[in-house]
Amino acid sequence: MIQRTVLVVLFDGVQSLDATGPMEVFAGASRAPGVSYTLRTASLDGGPVRATSGLTLMPDSSLAEAPVPHTLLVPGGHGTRSSHPELTAWLRAHAPEAERLVSVCTGALLLAEAGLLDGHRVTTHWDYCAQLARDFPAVEVDPDPIFVRDGRLATSAGVTAGIDLALALVEEDHGRDLALTVARHLVVFLRRPGNQAQFSAQLSAQTAQREPLREVQHWITQHPDADLAVDALAARARLSPRHFARAFRAETGTTPGRYVDRVRLEHARRLLEDTSDPVGRIARASGYGTPEAMRRAFVKALATAPAEYRRRFRTPASVGPAAD
Repeated sequence: MIQRTVLVVLFDGVQSLDATGPMEVFAGASRAPGVSYTLRTASLDGGPVRATSGLTLMPDSSLAEAPVPHTLLVPGGHGTRSSHPELTAWLRAHAPEAERLVSVCTGALLLAEAGLLDGHRVTTHWDYCAQLARDFPAVEVDPDPIFVRDGRLATSAGVTAGIDLALALVEEDHGRDLALTVARHLVVFLRRPGNQAQFSAQLSAQTAQREPLREVQHWITQHPDADLAVDALAARARLSPRHFARAFRAETGTTPGRYVDRVRLEHARRLLEDTSDPVGRIARASGYGTPEAMRRAFVKALATAPAEYRRRFRTPASVGPAAD
């Protein structure tokens, strides 16, 4: 039996779910025969810490007394907004000893402050991606995915994304069947890939203020298989194509083309996950026209083909043919 120690770093202002969510995943996995995750928590001095919710957490030990872990997990929370020189010094000295370094939410800010993210591709909570990129220019910040793997380093977006990441780590260690069993017990889905966007297309873009543009946004979402070229959308909004494109970007924060791409990709992913429709039919229903066009879009955005995406992330009830 391979025993893996998971050490969770605690501090005042920690987001409790950032710590307890992944811990529940590893604890659930450890109930399976032949699986062992030893869970430990530690604060700088070994004393209790106050979470952002007001919950008091009692760590197992001080960081100085903690064993060298297989997986070192740094959660986020409001406490990461201020400087922690002693904590970051400990991370700088001891994090390289861990086989796997993980952050949840704004825990990435602590790792960045310790210089542990330089030269790596990472993510964090969407509201702090700009700050992370600005304050630590040597870090490659990707604001879209719910989690990112870069070698031994794994970073995730906010709160529940830490559970997604922990499930992915269990799958890496012990296989998909165990991760799926844990997900079922926790009543969460085991089908969110790391490169799934933190927001849907509608949420990631701002809602336009002017009614014609809002109507166009809604039309795009409801009709991904329609003619969604700028000229056609501009005619629907009763604006010239140039005026429409400029106004759409000003009010939504993205171009019409990018918005259409995200809506179509989201629509196709949902059909692959939730239906047994053939890939060709899904390609047409999502506005791609052909399976090859959809495949190119998936590879570009998700680094995986539609058939592989369906194999990994469909619901059990949607098992069916993957091609015409």
